[in-house]
Amino acid sequence: MSKRILLIIDGLPGGGAEKVVLSLSKGLIERGHRVSLFSLRTVCDYPMPAQVDYQVIEDRCKKPWRKLTELHRRAALLDKAIKAAEQSGGRYDLIVSHLHKTDRIVSRSKVLEPEKTWFCLHGVFSASYLARRSGFSLWLKKFKTRCVYQDRNLIGVSQFVLDDLKSSFYVKPRRERVIFNPFDFDAVRQLSLEPCDMANEDYVIHVGRFHQTKRHDRLLRAYAASGLTAKLLLIGQGSSESTDKVRQLVDELGINDRVLFKGFIANPYPYIRHAKLLIVSSDSEGFGNVLVEALICQTAVVSTRCPGGPISIMTGDLSRGLAEMNVASLAETIREVYFTPPNIADLDLDAYSIEKICNQYVDLINKK
Repeated sequence: MSKRILLIIDGLPGGGAEKVVLSLSKGLIERGHRVSLFSLRTVCDYPMPAQVDYQVIEDRCKKPWRKLTELHRRAALLDKAIKAAEQSGGRYDLIVSHLHKTDRIVSRSKVLEPEKTWFCLHGVFSASYLARRSGFSLWLKKFKTRCVYQDRNLIGVSQFVLDDLKSSFYVKPRRERVIFNPFDFDAVRQLSLEPCDMANEDYVIHVGRFHQTKRHDRLLRAYAASGLTAKLLLIGQGSSESTDKVRQLVDELGINDRVLFKGFIANPYPYIRHAKLLIVSSDSEGFGNVLVEALICQTAVVSTRCPGGPISIMTGDLSRGLAEMNVASLAETIREVYFTPPNIADLDLDAYSIEKICNQYVDLINKK
């Protein structure tokens, strides 16, 4: 039976959670459900799936005190859009909020039914929000975060992100589920076959935004220490400050001739498919989308043994690619997997299939 589903997110820039939301929208629509996607900012770096009811709910307030009233004001704008959508198309059966900024707004909604509303956790909150805090600032962040998620329905993209929120912020969910991120295997494989200007090059690759949690500094130092002559391809974007820091470190390490910056690419899969190795160097990964995408493309992977999803993804022989969270271990692991990659030809990735994940989301409606 067709269900009406609303997904809400704070904009669609080129990030992993944003791609997940669009993949989920497309998968649910292809399975006969009606999907609305409400974005709280105009930015959108990805193509929009056909037949999705896409709306931008933009806050245009320019008043000097706008920050003080932002969350309640934006929640009121969201409520207005939801009421209009339900009056014209019927009640939503399921509402899923994605990313913490969105959750802070959705938690203030006065029209959404709590039993139908779920908050999807994409990251390790303690690593993202507590790592550089102490004293009153630490207490206040924990208190504000607990207010958003206490007694709510929570989805974790890995068990770790749920456990982290409960233990670090003392949150007790109303209901909780672990639902992995979805991947359309056929679509990824098809996109990976598009032309690639690096097809005949010897290179390793990192795909991710230029942000401190991704630890490009660890990546570059480990790559330099690994002794590989293969080039390092960086796909991703970030603030000008973050990008400048990465470029400066490349200069300092004397590896300018081997490090290539490609910026954001909507379809990174041809580059992933032709790479000898994909590397994740993060301090935390709620899930680790690029690891599954690389495995779908039959590319070996290396990751830091960071809090989050990589440990659950990289099991069996893949676990040889897990490095400790330091430069020396990452460099050694890069060398080992580059020269002796695991056999990934017959991996069972069904747990991440779009069909299985869409069914798990619909089950949130059917199983009270």
